[in-house]
Amino acid sequence: MAIMRGEIQQQWKFLKSKLRYRSIAAFSTLPNIQAWLTTLVILLLFTAIALSIGFYSHFLKFEFLPNSPVKIITIVTGCLFIPAILEELTFRVLLLPHLTENPTTSQQFLWGFASVVAFILYHPLEGLTVYPPGRQTSLNPVFLLLVGLLGITCNIIYYQSGSIWPSVFIHWVIVVMWLLFLGGYAQLTP
Repeated sequence: MAIMRGEIQQQWKFLKSKLRYRSIAAFSTLPNIQAWLTTLVILLLFTAIALSIGFYSHFLKFEFLPNSPVKIITIVTGCLFIPAILEELTFRVLLLPHLTENPTTSQQFLWGFASVVAFILYHPLEGLTVYPPGRQTSLNPVFLLLVGLLGITCNIIYYQSGSIWPSVFIHWVIVVMWLLFLGGYAQLTP
């Protein structure tokens, strides 16, 4: 029993060390100009696909959130931390091997797949538990498809750059645009 406990403690130490390493590497790696250009191209590609799916399915609609400037600033700044930084830390940085770990293509694919599945499952669980007003939206198949596409997009850009910042940027821009201009705020509030 003591041997098993010691092995578990060693594995826990190893896991904490790996997650700490990944976090430091992801936050301290600053993307170069090539990474930012790739980020913009991927963001435009995601936008074209997401808008096509969203408007075709009537999940998205042009709807500017007419509200006070304070409310808009609160949404814009709040979305930077939750969901952008927090979710990218959780579903990209902690789950995906950092480029400096020299992952194989199959490791990147397997962990990327697990990351996207976890990212998709997280959203309905959030709507069912933490944020019940968003329950209907979080269970919408089109929403979940778009969440999956966002997860894939952020995985690609994270693997390409080795930095959390491009995926945070993409996640933040997409959520803010959805909330402020594409009916997202109305879908998440009663």
